Amino acid sequence: MALTIDETIEIDAPAEKVWEVLTDFGRYGEWNTFCYEAASTLEPGSPIDMKVQLGGNRRPQREWIRTHTPGVEFSYTMKPVPLGTLHSLRSHTVVPLGPGRSRYESRFTLAGWLSPVVTLALGKHLRAGFTAMTAGVGKRATEI
Repeated sequence: MALTIDETIEIDAPAEKVWEVLTDFGRYGEWNTFCYEAASTLEPGSPIDMKVQLGGNRRPQREWIRTHTPGVEFSYTMKPVPLGTLHSLRSHTVVPLGPGRSRYESRFTLAGWLSPVVTLALGKHLRAGFTAMTAGVGKRATEI
């Protein structure tokens, strides 16, 4: 069974500001307690290198940009493990709601026959991390 984590927040900031927060990777450490460091060109096929706090452990994570629509969305995926063992998709989407308001949509899916084991081991930490990051995006976008 796949693990899916959906987080959405409405933000009192324009979509452009939320997009700026999401793509200013050099400042992630100032507000993002889950993915505290990231770097990418966002070009599809290129890497996104991250450092994440998962439970009590800090670890590097390299994934690959899948889609990028400037100002709207970007997504990335892990390198699939052979034989359908494990694969993931992470997406960030910004939706304008009117003058000075927007919605940030965060989605993470982990699937494959090994996903129940990973969910058992890390699911609680992944949920907490994505929840904290979503809240952080909203807070940061209203502060800058």
